[in-house]
Amino acid sequence: MVTFCIIVAPLPYAIRKRLFTFLSESPIVAKIAYGLKISFIFVGVLFVGESHAAQRMFRVTAETEMAKSGGHGIQDVRTETNFAARKFYAQRNTYLTGFCLFLSLILTRTFYIILDLIHTQGEYAKLKQATSSQSRKDMASSDQSKVIAELKTKLASAEAKERDFETLKKQSSQQAAEYDRLATEFNKATGAVSDKRID
Repeated sequence: MVTFCIIVAPLPYAIRKRLFTFLSESPIVAKIAYGLKISFIFVGVLFVGESHAAQRMFRVTAETEMAKSGGHGIQDVRTETNFAARKFYAQRNTYLTGFCLFLSLILTRTFYIILDLIHTQGEYAKLKQATSSQSRKDMASSDQSKVIAELKTKLASAEAKERDFETLKKQSSQQAAEYDRLATEFNKATGAVSDKRID
């Protein structure tokens, strides 16, 4: 019972993991478990024997009850007491060995279920950590891709503005050259002399 209470006690994950790792991997505990398995085999044999003894006792009890109800003679009190004591011992031994076998089955199954739970929790923690690091990488790469896309659009708009500015500069230099040419022609035609510093 104490072992069962220790196994199912709500311990923190780290302590439970250390405890169950020790219990499942220790050679001393393995030898003790082997000895317990052998003793449980003997208890199983006792259970079968006591079950047969209890069945015999129930048959004898049924026959005795039939004899009492039929009114065939008077029974001896000492014989009835002895019979009741043997019946009690047979039932007690059957219940004790049965409970012992049942408890061993429950302890073994509970131990392996909790051991599987610990392994599953460990795998879950590893997967969660891998997923979180992968999601951080994905978020970082998605953030980086957003920044890259944003920078590409800014670069494209800057290049377009630069092209427009270069085109505007070229047009303005062409217009200035054309204006100077027309102004020179106009001055030649009218005979006016133009001083660019004064104009």
